[in-house]
Amino acid sequence: MEKVVTEVFDLLVVGGGSGGLAHAQRAAEYGAKAAVVEYGPLGGTCVNVGCVPKKVMWYAAHHAHQLRHAPDYGYDIAVNGHDWGALKKRRDAYIVRLNGIYNSNLEKRGVTYIRGTARFVDANTVAVDGKEYRAERIVIATGGRPMVPDIPGAELGITSDGFFALEERPARVLIAGSGYVAVELAGIFNGLGSETGIIVRKDGILRSFDEMLRTELMSAMRASGIAFDTGVIPESVRKIDDGLVLTAKDGREFGPVDSILWAIGREPNTALLDLDKTGVQVNSEGFIHTDDLQRTNVENIFALGDITGRAPLTPVAIAAGRRLADRLYGSMAGRHLDYKMIPTVIFSHPTIATIGMTEDEARTEYGDDIKIYTSGFTGMYYALGEEKHRSVMKLITAGVDEHIVGCHIIGEGADEMLQGFAVAIRMGATKKDFDDTLAIHPTSAEELVTMR
Repeated sequence: MEKVVTEVFDLLVVGGGSGGLAHAQRAAEYGAKAAVVEYGPLGGTCVNVGCVPKKVMWYAAHHAHQLRHAPDYGYDIAVNGHDWGALKKRRDAYIVRLNGIYNSNLEKRGVTYIRGTARFVDANTVAVDGKEYRAERIVIATGGRPMVPDIPGAELGITSDGFFALEERPARVLIAGSGYVAVELAGIFNGLGSETGIIVRKDGILRSFDEMLRTELMSAMRASGIAFDTGVIPESVRKIDDGLVLTAKDGREFGPVDSILWAIGREPNTALLDLDKTGVQVNSEGFIHTDDLQRTNVENIFALGDITGRAPLTPVAIAAGRRLADRLYGSMAGRHLDYKMIPTVIFSHPTIATIGMTEDEARTEYGDDIKIYTSGFTGMYYALGEEKHRSVMKLITAGVDEHIVGCHIIGEGADEMLQGFAVAIRMGATKKDFDDTLAIHPTSAEELVTMR
């Protein structure tokens, strides 16, 4: 019997996260008949269980830090605790409003929103809840999900998804992981009053980042009361009367704690797609391979965002999606995202901002033809109090003209100051360009243009 196709589109986007929505809406602006398939709330990980609610929680912890320093400026403040439940209620309401805005944006641009789980029938067709949809081009943007270790008792822990579902703040928390999710959530828990510990498999945190950032953040987090244990390979988790206990392969035990949070990485959301029906190739971890133009090995199927395993950041997915639409529907031949020099921020306490090569990467690329500039100082914000926090900055330059190939910042305001510097660095700024730029005084950012 011939299959019944519900509707035919120019473009079908599987996944209603940041990248998929950006691509579908830009394509529709060019006149494409587009549809988005999504089984969960619109906005994907970033809006619902990622960047946006995380930043809300970061602000909450940041307020706690500021309250501690208020007496330095003459304030007599009594803090009567923190209501985690009230914060969650307001945060969740904000996210629901954002979901509605995303829905409205699709309607304004004439993009069809198909609610449900998509499974491929063939390279041009997907089935959603028993109905089939066909398109000339299909873009896969289904993102990823948090990993859970395959050990006994792992289900007793939570992931970052579970963090956002917590109705109450656990008093004692153990976080397994060394990446940005681990350090960000540790800073939030600690800032809001939880006894917090981190266990890592190797010797420290943020192993892919510049050594200066790793060292400074670990020192600052320890000074704030966060406990670190290295060389820990989880073997099992068990529940006892007083909480949860994690046992490592070397016999060490951690706990009891009220919550164990797995922050050990993310895996691609490809399992339910039936990709074998399309011939799309994935690597050993399940990520979809794409070239510089977001093309898979199947001519009419593209992929973008976290599902590709490249630079899993929301702005990257959005930029890749919009550029892909520009090329496919906006007559911009060759338009694509350059994955080099991507600025990023870690909302740890203190914050980290970074762009370009680490020092080790620069030495590998340029050998001895590099020069390093650093500055370490206590920001003026802490001048009047006894509690001090360092800011540290590093510029990495290469060649005779000292072309800036890396910029790394940790400290108060790092998240906001990098955006402008990132523009200059992407445009090919040299150390002389920085030197010739007048400092804005007194700021922390001025250190980047006064280094010697």
